[in-house]
Amino acid sequence: AFGNAPFYGSMAGHTLASPIVGMAGAPGGTGYYLVAADGGVFAFGNAPFYGSMAGHTLASPIVGMAGAPGGTGYYLVAADGGVFAFGSSLFYGSASGQGLSGFQNIVPTSNGGGYYLLNANGQAYKFGDAT
Repeated sequence: AFGNAPFYGSMAGHTLASPIVGMAGAPGGTGYYLVAADGGVFAFGNAPFYGSMAGHTLASPIVGMAGAPGGTGYYLVAADGGVFAFGSSLFYGSASGQGLSGFQNIVPTSNGGGYYLLNANGQAYKFGDAT
Protein backbone atom coordinates (compact mmCIF):
# COMPACT_ATOMS: atom_id res chain seq x y z
CA ALA A 1 0.00 0.00 0.00
CA PHE A 2 1.16 3.52 -0.80
CA GLY A 3 0.03 6.97 0.30
CA ASN A 4 -3.28 6.87 2.18
CA ALA A 5 -4.25 3.44 0.84
CA PRO A 6 -4.55 1.00 3.74
CA PHE A 7 -3.21 -2.54 3.51
CA TYR A 8 -5.84 -5.21 4.22
CA GLY A 9 -3.91 -8.30 3.24
CA SER A 10 -2.55 -10.23 0.30
CA MET A 11 -1.90 -13.73 -0.92
CA ALA A 12 1.86 -13.40 -0.41
CA GLY A 13 3.21 -16.48 1.29
CA HIS A 14 0.25 -18.64 0.17
CA THR A 15 0.52 -21.34 -2.45
CA LEU A 16 -1.75 -20.40 -5.35
CA ALA A 17 -2.99 -22.62 -8.16
CA SER A 18 -2.70 -19.65 -10.57
CA PRO A 19 -1.09 -16.20 -10.45
CA ILE A 20 -3.00 -13.09 -9.39
CA VAL A 21 -4.02 -11.16 -12.53
CA GLY A 22 -6.40 -8.45 -11.32
CA MET A 23 -7.61 -6.29 -8.47
CA ALA A 24 -10.72 -4.25 -7.73
CA GLY A 25 -11.60 -1.94 -4.87
CA ALA A 26 -14.51 -2.48 -2.49
CA PRO A 27 -16.98 0.34 -1.82
CA GLY A 28 -15.87 3.01 0.60
CA GLY A 29 -12.19 2.24 0.10
CA THR A 30 -12.09 -0.17 3.03
CA GLY A 31 -11.29 -3.38 1.20
CA TYR A 32 -10.39 -4.94 -2.11
CA TYR A 33 -10.50 -8.10 -4.20
CA LEU A 34 -7.76 -10.04 -5.93
CA VAL A 35 -8.49 -12.47 -8.76
CA ALA A 36 -6.31 -15.29 -10.06
CA ALA A 37 -6.09 -16.60 -13.62
CA ASP A 38 -8.07 -19.70 -12.62
CA GLY A 39 -10.96 -17.51 -11.42
CA GLY A 40 -10.20 -17.70 -7.71
CA VAL A 41 -11.35 -14.54 -5.89
CA PHE A 42 -9.83 -13.37 -2.61
CA ALA A 43 -11.59 -10.70 -0.53
CA PHE A 44 -9.81 -8.44 1.97
CA GLY A 45 -11.00 -5.79 4.42
CA ASN A 46 -14.75 -5.17 4.19
CA ALA A 47 -14.99 -6.62 0.67
CA PRO A 48 -17.71 -9.33 0.77
CA PHE A 49 -17.07 -12.57 -1.08
CA TYR A 50 -19.78 -13.36 -3.66
CA GLY A 51 -18.25 -16.38 -5.37
CA SER A 52 -15.58 -17.31 -7.88
CA MET A 53 -14.80 -19.53 -10.86
CA ALA A 54 -12.12 -21.51 -9.02
CA GLY A 55 -12.66 -25.21 -9.57
CA HIS A 56 -14.60 -24.67 -12.81
CA THR A 57 -13.16 -25.48 -16.22
CA LEU A 58 -12.58 -22.22 -18.10
CA ALA A 59 -12.15 -21.92 -21.88
CA SER A 60 -9.63 -19.10 -21.29
CA PRO A 61 -7.90 -17.72 -18.22
CA ILE A 62 -9.33 -14.82 -16.25
CA VAL A 63 -7.47 -11.61 -17.04
CA GLY A 64 -9.31 -8.90 -15.11
CA MET A 65 -12.08 -7.91 -12.74
CA ALA A 66 -14.17 -4.90 -11.75
CA GLY A 67 -16.42 -4.09 -8.84
CA ALA A 68 -20.11 -3.54 -9.51
CA PRO A 69 -21.52 -0.05 -9.06
CA GLY A 70 -23.09 0.05 -5.62
CA GLY A 71 -20.50 -2.34 -4.24
CA THR A 72 -22.58 -5.49 -3.97
CA GLY A 73 -20.92 -7.64 -6.60
CA TYR A 74 -18.16 -7.92 -9.16
CA TYR A 75 -17.36 -9.07 -12.67
CA LEU A 76 -14.58 -11.31 -13.97
CA VAL A 77 -13.46 -11.29 -17.60
CA ALA A 78 -11.53 -14.00 -19.45
CA ALA A 79 -9.02 -13.58 -22.27
CA ASP A 80 -11.62 -14.83 -24.80
CA GLY A 81 -14.18 -12.23 -23.67
CA GLY A 82 -16.09 -14.53 -21.33
CA VAL A 83 -17.87 -12.63 -18.55
CA PHE A 84 -18.80 -13.95 -15.11
CA ALA A 85 -21.08 -11.91 -12.83
CA PHE A 86 -21.33 -12.33 -9.06
CA GLY A 87 -23.49 -10.75 -6.35
CA SER A 88 -25.76 -8.02 -7.69
CA SER A 89 -23.79 -7.80 -10.95
CA LEU A 90 -25.95 -8.71 -13.92
CA PHE A 91 -24.81 -10.60 -17.01
CA TYR A 92 -25.43 -8.66 -20.26
CA GLY A 93 -23.53 -10.89 -22.68
CA SER A 94 -19.98 -11.72 -23.61
CA ALA A 95 -17.62 -12.02 -26.56
CA SER A 96 -16.81 -15.64 -25.79
CA GLY A 97 -17.30 -18.00 -28.72
CA GLN A 98 -16.90 -15.24 -31.32
CA GLY A 99 -13.33 -16.14 -32.27
CA LEU A 100 -11.90 -13.10 -30.50
CA SER A 101 -9.04 -13.03 -28.01
CA GLY A 102 -6.80 -10.57 -26.21
CA PHE A 103 -9.37 -9.17 -23.82
CA GLN A 104 -7.77 -7.44 -20.87
CA ASN A 105 -10.43 -5.88 -18.66
CA ILE A 106 -14.08 -5.11 -18.00
CA VAL A 107 -15.49 -1.69 -17.10
CA PRO A 108 -19.08 -1.47 -15.78
CA THR A 109 -21.26 1.51 -16.65
CA SER A 110 -21.86 3.91 -13.77
CA ASN A 111 -25.46 2.75 -13.24
CA GLY A 112 -24.63 -0.96 -13.45
CA GLY A 113 -26.80 -1.47 -16.52
CA GLY A 114 -23.99 -2.68 -18.75
CA TYR A 115 -20.26 -2.91 -19.28
CA TYR A 116 -17.43 -2.57 -21.77
CA LEU A 117 -14.96 -5.33 -22.57
CA LEU A 118 -11.55 -3.93 -23.44
CA ASN A 119 -9.38 -5.72 -25.99
CA ALA A 120 -5.61 -5.46 -26.47
CA ASN A 121 -6.22 -4.19 -30.02
CA GLY A 122 -7.78 -1.02 -28.61
CA GLN A 123 -11.43 -1.92 -29.20
CA ALA A 124 -14.17 -1.62 -26.59
CA TYR A 125 -17.10 -4.04 -26.95
CA LYS A 126 -20.39 -2.76 -25.52
CA PHE A 127 -23.02 -4.75 -23.61
CA GLY A 128 -26.23 -3.69 -21.88
CA ASP A 129 -26.64 0.09 -21.71
CA ALA A 130 -23.00 0.83 -22.59
CA THR A 131 -23.02 3.44 -25.37
